[in-house]
Amino acid sequence: MRRAVLFALLLPVAAAFAATAQDYAPLPGGTFRSALRYEDAKNGVRIAPFALMRKPVTNAQFLAFVKTNPQWRRDRVAGVLAESRYLSHWRGPTELGPQALPEQPVTWVSWFAASAYCEAQGARLPDWNEWEYAAAADETRRDARQDPAWRERILAWYSRPSRAALPRVGLQAPNAWGVQDLHGLAWEWTADYSSLLVSGDNRNQGDADKAKFCGAGALSMDDRDNYAVLMRVAMLSSLQGADATANLGFRCARSAR
Repeated sequence: MRRAVLFALLLPVAAAFAATAQDYAPLPGGTFRSALRYEDAKNGVRIAPFALMRKPVTNAQFLAFVKTNPQWRRDRVAGVLAESRYLSHWRGPTELGPQALPEQPVTWVSWFAASAYCEAQGARLPDWNEWEYAAAADETRRDARQDPAWRERILAWYSRPSRAALPRVGLQAPNAWGVQDLHGLAWEWTADYSSLLVSGDNRNQGDADKAKFCGAGALSMDDRDNYAVLMRVAMLSSLQGADATANLGFRCARSAR
């Protein structure tokens, strides 16, 4: 009975806030060598063609979703789907206020809520490989990861204090795929966030000891020089689906038809 109730809560109502095709950038997919180590894909993972939102979801967009799907209001959402800090920076359950400007990326949002938003517009959260594939590009190259200057630029973004207010989305130049703000604005949920760090010993799978996630991340990295990826993977792997933080948002993806 409880499972049925939770499933019903996760089913959003379709609404007019859904993004248009122009809001998504098409990516052709292909074989991609992830910074993570996959024992069953040593020559790279295969990524099917998909489309990714050009920009992260904003406060204004998520507010429209919440108004249409009131079960996701902060004063009504089930505790198992979002912690107490969910949308805590909004002035009220359906009001943004000065701490949540319309064009800023929505943060303080749980994985469950992010998934529900994407489902409401016939989309989904991207999986890690899709996100990493899109984020490997700079403004002119589809894979800039071997460029030390590009890596340093990303690390400089991550080294900035996180206490400052987030800029609005879309200020960064689009990368080679036409996607913006993948680095330097907010962290982003992925569909498979909780399964990114795994030990080489199968007996340890499902181990809930999150205290070792940084070490496990190092052991699961094929490209240990790509510290920015390690930081992101370690952070995501330390979270639960109901968690929310001040610098974690999301964007949606769609599989190619």
